[in-house]
Amino acid sequence: MSVNSHLNDLSSKLNLKQDEKDKVKKSIDTLSDRLTSYFDGQLKGHFKFGSYTRGTILPRKADEESDIDYMVIFTNPYNYKPQTLLNHLKNFVNHYYHSSEIRQSHPTIVLELNHIKFELVPAKKDILDNIYIPSRSSFFEEWIKTDPNAFNKKLTDANVRQYNQIKPLVRLMKYWNRLNGSYRSSYELENWIVQNYYYNCVTLKDFVYDTFEKLTYNYSDRQGYKDKVDRAKKIIDKTKEYERDNMPYTAKAEIKKLFPDF
Repeated sequence: MSVNSHLNDLSSKLNLKQDEKDKVKKSIDTLSDRLTSYFDGQLKGHFKFGSYTRGTILPRKADEESDIDYMVIFTNPYNYKPQTLLNHLKNFVNHYYHSSEIRQSHPTIVLELNHIKFELVPAKKDILDNIYIPSRSSFFEEWIKTDPNAFNKKLTDANVRQYNQIKPLVRLMKYWNRLNGSYRSSYELENWIVQNYYYNCVTLKDFVYDTFEKLTYNYSDRQGYKDKVDRAKKIIDKTKEYERDNMPYTAKAEIKKLFPDF
């Protein structure tokens, strides 16, 4: 098996399998029905967003922190502060999911089920239908404007433009990131990949090599992360050297140091 075959196979495994998709869909449908019932007349809408909707979420077997981002838009006629709406969501999950793990992780309420984790995000709209969510950590503003699904089109367009290799690449890089301490957030990593330019890349292997060659760090980054990036670059260089020397099995063994099976 070649390096490219291993990367393609692994990226395929990093896709949610049908049985996991079915379980997640059932949980999403149940959550949706319960939100509508519990908050009768108090919501302008609610919907899933994030990596699940983009097809780049990792299975729990590869990333136990995988979650579904779910936005709940309140009518909020009394202009409640973010914490009040977070409390409303916490009361909701306590009502229906009292046996599950529930906690606040500002600006979300985290609901952890056996097979998936939800991050419920309270939101409000203005008269122009702009969406606002709680500011993560700011003393100057309580709400920030957002367009939760705007990034989906950017990623899809990039994927089509780049031979349908961007989504597999994102899953592989998120897997590497997870194995190395999740130094970068999922969205930050996906956004960085989409913004990159890839010249003369056709196969998934080409995109992986090019991505690690572009990967850098800042002076202020933790030394542990710097070491992991340097190690990854050395492994890529060694893998390419083995390929040039017509040693495909050794090259595959080398790349598996970065992307092991799971």
